Amino acid sequence: MRKERGQEGGEEARQEGPSKKEEEIILACRLLEKHYKGRKPAVKLRSPFQTLVATALSARTKDANTLKACGLLFAKYPTADALAKATPARVEPLIKSTGMYKAKARNIIELAKRVEKGVPKTIEELVELPGVGRKTANCTLIYAFGIPAMCVDTHVHRISNLLGWVSTKTPGQTEMALREILPKRYWCGVNDWLVKHGQEVCPANRPKCGECFLKNLCDHGRSACAEGNIINTC
Repeated sequence: MRKERGQEGGEEARQEGPSKKEEEIILACRLLEKHYKGRKPAVKLRSPFQTLVATALSARTKDANTLKACGLLFAKYPTADALAKATPARVEPLIKSTGMYKAKARNIIELAKRVEKGVPKTIEELVELPGVGRKTANCTLIYAFGIPAMCVDTHVHRISNLLGWVSTKTPGQTEMALREILPKRYWCGVNDWLVKHGQEVCPANRPKCGECFLKNLCDHGRSACAEGNIINTC
């Protein structure tokens, strides 16, 4: 985040330090990491294939629904080879809790057929798979392979805008903006941290700004404090 800038008149180039916004982003990431690192994942996955399928199933549903579906699905079809041989009629009841289960069943069966030899390790290849968008692709790179990527779900999109890190209208725009401003060493963790923060401290309908450890680094939190709206909610 540092840049070299030359000066006129033959003066030596000097380094510009990070801006106030950049400093706040780094500090916020450190606090998020300290607070949420080490938490056990809600779903225990055994392979890149299971990570890919679980993330695809999580689209537009709650974590509890994904957890239930994954438990049922992977108990019966733990590998790509096994799921590739399944029929939609057998898969649909197992993943019904996630919603849109008919389309999801078709997609994950076709996906399984295409990754029997291995799950791709690039976003370009992953988004070519049925039912896999950029969010699922990025999450798979992070959680299956530990490859730095920028996974943006509704929590990350909403909270990064509240914090003032970005000013965007869609998760896709947020992903690209965060890639530009967030140090790469935080890419693998920031999704998990902001998801947990959204669930525990900053829910969409009633954020708890008064008890938030980021309120002094957050545009929305500072505004709430200034207006006196910091008793549990803002």
